[in-house]
Amino acid sequence: MSSILSQEEIDALLRGTVTPNTSTNEILPDTLSDLEKDALGELANISMGSAATTLSYLLGKKVEITTPQISITNLRAIRENYPKPYVVVDVKYTHGLKGSNVLVIHTYDAGVIVDLMMGGDGSNPPLELTDLHISAVSEAMNQMMGSAATSMSQMLNKRIDISPPTLDLIDLREQDIMGGYPDSLVKISFRVVIQGLVDSEMMQLIPVPFAKDMVAELLGTNDMSKYQPKQKPVQNEFTKKAEPVSQPYIPEHKPAPETPSQAHVSVSQVQFAQLHHEMNPMNVPPNLNLIMDVSLQLSVELGRTHKKIREILELTSGSIIELDKLAGEPVDILVNGKLLAKGEVVVIDENFGVRVTEIVSPMERVKNLQ
Repeated sequence: MSSILSQEEIDALLRGTVTPNTSTNEILPDTLSDLEKDALGELANISMGSAATTLSYLLGKKVEITTPQISITNLRAIRENYPKPYVVVDVKYTHGLKGSNVLVIHTYDAGVIVDLMMGGDGSNPPLELTDLHISAVSEAMNQMMGSAATSMSQMLNKRIDISPPTLDLIDLREQDIMGGYPDSLVKISFRVVIQGLVDSEMMQLIPVPFAKDMVAELLGTNDMSKYQPKQKPVQNEFTKKAEPVSQPYIPEHKPAPETPSQAHVSVSQVQFAQLHHEMNPMNVPPNLNLIMDVSLQLSVELGRTHKKIREILELTSGSIIELDKLAGEPVDILVNGKLLAKGEVVVIDENFGVRVTEIVSPMERVKNLQ
């Protein structure tokens, strides 16, 4: 074995955390073993795959976040290697896990997200991020990290809550992005691709002690031996198929109570009987049973329109907004933003309802959810 010290060991010596007589094979408190890196990579891969799905829905563009690369770094190295101003998102875990981490995003990438969220095509991002832009990016990050926390909850088999992320525009050369945190950090690098607009890097920085806590939770609830022999294939599979699993934000809410109420409310039209016949489990892939208890958001869309920010700010009480649907035209029934069926609005007692007049097949519905 080579007697040459690695850069991490040299840094540790300079900080006084290890003596020259310490065995180089010993796992230091501020480093991660290969097993811990694999476990953390698996957790980051699945949670960020879910976050990518959510961002894709928000932007109306395909978003890909690749398999993460994990390394140990420190604040000095971060300042030297990332001198430009960045958007820094601070995420605090409040339940299930206790700790904080930050996401570091290029300002250009944040500008593209803002432009898409405000109705643009992403080709003309703002040169400078104003408070309005920061607010828009904060909402996107809130949705993304909420989805990531949900996926983490499912993987750890426990409830994971986060506080609303805080976002700042920071010059990494001059400002401390992790005040009060230990110098040694886990750096998780992701390649982020937004369809035809962005192809760059996003960083997640986690204090080593908190990263070890996350790994301990995963190792305590999962048999990591099933990940080790085929680590990369499992990551790729989750990256490609994360979307259908990661749609809901609150998986604890079971949809079971809704089914009886819908059955009582229906007016027993022929369409409903056909719908139950079409949903014969024999026509649905067997592995779909794994997600049958996941709740989905069903909404009815009367119509849409586009308005400039100026026009939105000019809206007052009594203003009329013209939609893109004609009077009497069927409304769209959406599940998690995907078209499920069309129908007509009816009144049931004192509530509005929708009578389904046209519906896609079960297999098409599954494809739409993907």
